[in-house]
Formats: sequence, C-alpha cells, structure tokens
Amino acid sequence: MGTYSALVDVTGTNVQNVQEFASVWGDISQDIEECGGELRDAYAMLGEHDFLVLFEAEDHESALQIALSVERYGLDTQTMEIIPVDQFGAIVDDI
Repeated sequence: MGTYSALVDVTGTNVQNVQEFASVWGDISQDIEECGGELRDAYAMLGEHDFLVLFEAEDHESALQIALSVERYGLDTQTMEIIPVDQFGAIVDDI
C-alpha cells in the first residue's frame, strides 16, 4: 500500500464552512474504506489549506477514487503520494 496526503479546502455547497466538515467526516471516512483505503490521520490546518488528510491506498487508481469521493462533499483536494524519508534515502542510494 502507498501512503498519500490530501490537502483539502472547503469550497462547495455541501460544506458551507469548516465547522460543517465535522458533520460529514464520518461519511468521508467510510468512503475511504469503501474505496479500499485506510485513513491514517487528519488535521485541521491554519494557512492556505483547511485540512490535511493522510491515507493509504492499494495503488494510484484507488487513491484517485478516494480523492474524487472526498470531492463529492464540496471539498477540493490536492492529493500526492508521500514516501517516508528513510525509504526515500534508500531510493536515492540506488541511483
């Protein structure tokens, strides 16, 4: 499984403000599981983005399904695969 981060912004009509995000959070968590993913952590953020969501997915296709599922709630996501620094170091050493 790969690990992914999603920078999430409240933009749509389903979630009018950051407080309403909590009311749909259970549905979002369930959608992540239904797409074959596993929610690892979520954080509210100060600054340019509203939330950071960390999840695991089997592959890029599953990660895309999860990102699209989250966007159905009126949230805009920017999803990226992330690699732990110790694993990144091993990849660099192989070059």
